[in-house]
Amino acid sequence: MLGLMQDWPLTVDRILDHAAHRHGTREIVSRSVEGPVVRTTYAELHGRAKQVSHGLRELGIARGDRVATLAWNSARHMEVWYGIMGIGAVCHTLNPRLHPDQLCWIIQNAGDQVILADIGFAPMLLAALATRETPVERLILLSDEAHRPPQAGPDVLMYEDWLAGRPATDAAGAPAWGRFGEETACGLCYTSGTTGDPKGVLYSHRSNFLHTFLILQADIMGLSAADVILPIVPMFHANAWGVAFAAPAVGAKMVMPGSRLDGASVHELLETEGVTFSAAVPTVWQGLLQHLDATGGKLTTLKRVVIGGSACPEVLLRRFWDDYGVEVRHAWGMTETSPVGTMGAPDARAAALPFAEQLPWRMKQGRPPLGIELKLVDDGGAEVAEDGVSVGRLMVRGPTVARGYFARDGEVLDADGFFDTGDIASIDPHGVMQITDRAKDVIKSGGEWISSIEIENIATSHPGVAMAAVVGVAHPKWDERPLLLVQLKPGATADGKAMQDHLSGRIAKWWMPDDVVFLDEIPLGATGKVDKKALRAKFAERYAATELSAAG
Repeated sequence: MLGLMQDWPLTVDRILDHAAHRHGTREIVSRSVEGPVVRTTYAELHGRAKQVSHGLRELGIARGDRVATLAWNSARHMEVWYGIMGIGAVCHTLNPRLHPDQLCWIIQNAGDQVILADIGFAPMLLAALATRETPVERLILLSDEAHRPPQAGPDVLMYEDWLAGRPATDAAGAPAWGRFGEETACGLCYTSGTTGDPKGVLYSHRSNFLHTFLILQADIMGLSAADVILPIVPMFHANAWGVAFAAPAVGAKMVMPGSRLDGASVHELLETEGVTFSAAVPTVWQGLLQHLDATGGKLTTLKRVVIGGSACPEVLLRRFWDDYGVEVRHAWGMTETSPVGTMGAPDARAAALPFAEQLPWRMKQGRPPLGIELKLVDDGGAEVAEDGVSVGRLMVRGPTVARGYFARDGEVLDADGFFDTGDIASIDPHGVMQITDRAKDVIKSGGEWISSIEIENIATSHPGVAMAAVVGVAHPKWDERPLLLVQLKPGATADGKAMQDHLSGRIAKWWMPDDVVFLDEIPLGATGKVDKKALRAKFAERYAATELSAAG
């Protein structure tokens, strides 16, 4: 027997329809690529997104076709986003931090027919497309004719002129948004490709809609119409962690930062727009705190930030709360989980404790929301106890988790439908998960495992350290040994012994890095995480001459 409820497909065009109808006057503020701050509303954005849909149809874009964006967070990017998805085409968000060769490989693999890009990317993109074979038929730059870059020939369309005169509603004879199944492909986002070629994660309308419900849960992001949201995490990082759907779903004001993500620019938007919620990787927040230290600035409206992408240093949690009264929620997820998988919101036990006593709990990545299931397995596939001590490979399943990759044959799930995240983790009896390391980053020394994340967290708590990374380096006796790489704060001083003294007593003696290297700048990858692949390659021979006689 089937239920007698309406068949209402979960397609993301309905999210913006709702925002325009019920929250039409709510603002969307953008720091534009041309310079000025621009203000619009959900109602205006809705109409312009419809114009995008009409324009794409005129270019021959049909359901299932891939249309790429190469843009920072802005209202224009949101217009394009919904204009593509609303007609059943696939919005493929390109990462501008990638090398042109890798970018073109992804464009080719995805089969992108049209690219809509910020004008700042025009020189790089035009040069790349001119020298490499791709399926791209049309390039549209997200500005107006007055800002046409000199490199852009007459075949390049300027967005505002392309939109002008198009209907902002469903034109007569043109199909309305939606009217396709909720399993229709919706968005395409490629992994960062730290091990081999990038892999395309193809979201459905249903998965994105359900992920929106998932992150609106109070113990996840808990967003509401009263919030003012600054999504610093880019829309090309797994849908800005879902905020690009969740904010219009509840009618929250959006503040879009564009390309300026330095501490001063972020602080300006936080204060001038009354931001209450934001989300970003740790390096962004470290830059903000350094700016506040240098200027004596305050955070007068911010209440809650989500930190993800890589492990959150304890010093960030402490400083946000102790100095500014801002709650940090530590998140875990990945492109393949849409991306939120767990969130470190306090449960009743933790919330009853003083904040200082909550820290060991808050440093973990937290509990999965309704809709996400986790398990741990050993290398043989047997389940590992959830006792908070035992560790295993973290497996995940749910309606917002990928079952395969775009343009690749077969599923990537185990017999029970779980996806292997590549993370090593523990789960305690209350269901709280903690990442120990990435499987590819964990260090095996003398047959025992060393957690790079734990050493990094302690090193970062040193008052002179801006950023720290630990990588495993081949060792002739111990297989691998940890190498600590440190980027100091401006004007700070420290030496290797000082760093080892700071770690002493806080980690096992055999975990102590054999060497400490100070770098002017620790390299970051395309998603803002420390590029450990590059660091491992650079320092691969660091311990090669160590204890050679013992190796024999």
